[in-house]
Amino acid sequence: MYNSLLDSPVFYNAGIYIRLSQEDKDKDKKYESESESVTNQRQILVNHVRQNGFNLAGEYVDDGYSGTNFDRPAFKRMIQDIENKKINLVIVKDLSRLGRDHVNTGYYMERYFPEHKVRFISLMEGYDSARNQASNDSSTFIVACNDYYSKQNSNKIRDVLYSKKSNGKFIGSLPAFGYMRDPEDKGHLIPNPETAPIVRDIFRWSSEDVGISEIVTRLNDMNIPTPSKYKGTKLSKRCKCNDQWTISSVRKILKNRMYTGDMVQNVQTKVSYKSEKKITLDKSLWIVVENTHEALVDKDTFNSIQTTSNEIPNVKNDREKRLFENLIYCKECGNYLTVSYRKNHDYWSVNCNKYSRDPKRRLCEPHFFPYNYLEEQLLKRVTKTLKAYINEINLDSINKKVANSLTEENKTEADELADAYNELDKLSKKIQNYVNMLEVGRLTEASYDIVSKPVHKNIDLVKKKITKLENNQLKVKTKVKKVPDYTDKIKELLNVDKPTRDLLFAVIDRIEIDQYRNIEIYYKFNLIKKDSFKYKETESPRNPYGPKGKSRKK
Repeated sequence: MYNSLLDSPVFYNAGIYIRLSQEDKDKDKKYESESESVTNQRQILVNHVRQNGFNLAGEYVDDGYSGTNFDRPAFKRMIQDIENKKINLVIVKDLSRLGRDHVNTGYYMERYFPEHKVRFISLMEGYDSARNQASNDSSTFIVACNDYYSKQNSNKIRDVLYSKKSNGKFIGSLPAFGYMRDPEDKGHLIPNPETAPIVRDIFRWSSEDVGISEIVTRLNDMNIPTPSKYKGTKLSKRCKCNDQWTISSVRKILKNRMYTGDMVQNVQTKVSYKSEKKITLDKSLWIVVENTHEALVDKDTFNSIQTTSNEIPNVKNDREKRLFENLIYCKECGNYLTVSYRKNHDYWSVNCNKYSRDPKRRLCEPHFFPYNYLEEQLLKRVTKTLKAYINEINLDSINKKVANSLTEENKTEADELADAYNELDKLSKKIQNYVNMLEVGRLTEASYDIVSKPVHKNIDLVKKKITKLENNQLKVKTKVKKVPDYTDKIKELLNVDKPTRDLLFAVIDRIEIDQYRNIEIYYKFNLIKKDSFKYKETESPRNPYGPKGKSRKK
């Protein structure tokens, strides 16, 4: 047996690729064909391998995956085996099994497989890359038709689903926690006997003024499974309490209008039929159909809860911010240290934002202490450090030092920028070469689209890299110019009785405080070394500010 592409004897290690989309599996769809099943595809492909004396070296099955993208586990495993030279022949039942996206399907057929010396066969169309035959010429048209079919099919499915949503039928994959599908009508929801009582308890507790944190504690103490655990949802590795209820999981239930008996859908949509990425739609586009299923909470109770603190705490944005607010951070988790007013004790306090959101779960460590004590000590320390800096400063030497350090810091980026321009030049010449081949007829327009697409993509990436590097160089020049201004800001800060937030932000980069109240002050441009000290309790008044944050009159 000879491969006309290689013009030499070839022993073929064949890989059969099988794909079945979710739409193909749905028995309710009119276009479902028994011949598309995994079993039938396998039988057809294995028979072809045996009849032609190929060695069956691999079987790759993607069951339930769309052909509009190539992010499929078995397909990626097949590509890896091609790279490792385990297979040199790929056989599919028809071209749509390989893919329905005409650009990527064409790329693998016309570029990837030939470059890797892989023979490709599609049985239904009679396509064989090792043979120069008329049926091969129609492949481009067939691939484009498959893409068009996929788009039209997607539109039809969307229209059907939109109609079902408008009629109040549930079309999601998993019902909200507390509900299950009606066995006699899959578009209708009924209370889940196992989880509905949990949801009712959550709303009842909230209506009785039990705080969310206490509700979370009760659920965890009762070993109630979380919605994610009950549904078998893949859990995040970043969360410390994957198997526990949290304030956000309880709040999500308390805000969900589905529990009032109203069907709320069309909240999100895919950006394209070829993409799995979803975007959240504006509320005006949501589809809400009232009274479609049994409620787990009455609407008056639900609406009442939305107006309480159980929904989202109201943050006072109109108050005067403290001097160091938004400059102080938690050393442990990196979040802001929140400055808030304690009404019962009439003073402002500091605490870790992450810890205070869910203290019972202890997502971080407490950093609780009066803000005013902290402000006094920070001002004293900052003033002392800046005075020492001003006394020792030599503006000319500082400017030279900063310029040299920044130039050294960006020397590598300058080399990268030169390399990026060279790469852009090579890619541009490559595109021009393809254009010339197209003009003289050595490339068809379809082939040009396939080979030029990845090059254009690389050009875009290189251009973004060049923009980033050039911006960095501009920042270097800006920093050098700002050093004299920075020094003037320090002098101004030291010469005023009451410094402003603007002045503090002009000279301080950030302030980090750990759970043991160790404080580290980082200054701009690293001109001043990190300053470290420990917070101490004092006996001075805890709150020179009133409840609204404005300074009290002396």
